[in-house]
Amino acid sequence: MREATGNMEKNQTIAAPHGLALAQIALGFGGLFIGTGEFAAMGLLPGMAKSAQVSIPDAGHFISAYALGVVVGSPLLAVATARMEKRALLLLLGAIVRIGNALSAVAPGFWGIAGARFIAGLPHGAYYGTASIVAASMVPRGQRAQAIGRVMLGLAAANLIGVPLTTWLGQSFGWQSAFGLVALGGAILIAMLRFLVPHVPADNDASPLRELSAFKSAQVWLTLATATIGFGGMFAVYSYITPTLTEATGVSEGAVPLFLALWGLGMCVGNVAGGWLADRALIPAIFAILVWNIVFLALFTWVARTPILAGAALFMIGIGFALVPALQSRLMEVASHAQSLAASMNHSAFNLSNAIGAWTGGLAISAGMGWASTGVVGAALALAGLAVMGIAAVHARKSGAQGERA
Repeated sequence: MREATGNMEKNQTIAAPHGLALAQIALGFGGLFIGTGEFAAMGLLPGMAKSAQVSIPDAGHFISAYALGVVVGSPLLAVATARMEKRALLLLLGAIVRIGNALSAVAPGFWGIAGARFIAGLPHGAYYGTASIVAASMVPRGQRAQAIGRVMLGLAAANLIGVPLTTWLGQSFGWQSAFGLVALGGAILIAMLRFLVPHVPADNDASPLRELSAFKSAQVWLTLATATIGFGGMFAVYSYITPTLTEATGVSEGAVPLFLALWGLGMCVGNVAGGWLADRALIPAIFAILVWNIVFLALFTWVARTPILAGAALFMIGIGFALVPALQSRLMEVASHAQSLAASMNHSAFNLSNAIGAWTGGLAISAGMGWASTGVVGAALALAGLAVMGIAAVHARKSGAQGERA
């Protein structure tokens, strides 16, 4: 079998053992389980804070601990496993997902929970990066962003199905039960990957040094900075969405999963739209999505006290998830010879944005600006991300950077 990167560069595809659709579903299910494990903490933050005997803003460090695990794990695993067959790597990452979430369900105290969340975050970026490469290897070049989008659809679906379910489960049986469910999902994921995903050999020329060469590219750094800063706005709102809905919007705790489902539905719509737009006009798509985020994040602050309008705003903010497949595709374009690291680092960037969003949103709340102030904080972060992407576009135009598509 020809190596994966060579197949992609020559526009050849790898056949899945039981068809493309089932392989994509398996990869997407990984996104569902991992995404649920990541975002579940945001819907369960009050209960986790109570168990750890800390304030809700301080419990936001559990979110940051997971994000730190992603930031650390993504480059380390991508470099260390550069020559590993991709399906075997996905199976290894699925096992770490199980362990991290199982530990989260039983960990005692603040530091125990934080440590378990850190472990759970380690395989996150490497999984999405590797799954994106596998998905792209099974389709023609002009359909790669949409294939990547289908992997990310699992992450979006986590907010439509997984997070509302785990939020309800946590409210009914304790927040620990939610992470126990995700650990069970990890076992299902391993079985699906084993039987439905094809063998995708690593590039014969792959090496840790070759992967690290991605960091020589200014376009890689600028794209990562766009994700880190620009997507932090969504997390500034989402990190504190449960107390914002109950305290500022005035909805009951039992209604929170419905609002989370609206957010998740928007993410699913945005994920499909982002992949479609990226395959047609990548750079303009990224700019348009960032502007969209600025507008609706800012709007959330003004409508958060009205339940119907708050729900509508959350749906529109969720559509801004379209930025994820677009930036993933961009990174794989500008780092074509170090795709494992580049694709994984995209999720390091998004989870660093998670930490930044949780931190800046917590600062605004602690300063007495109110729960809904996270919307304005988020809009400011998205605006900063737009500025960084503008610098990237100017640099690409002047240098003729490899991979630019207008």
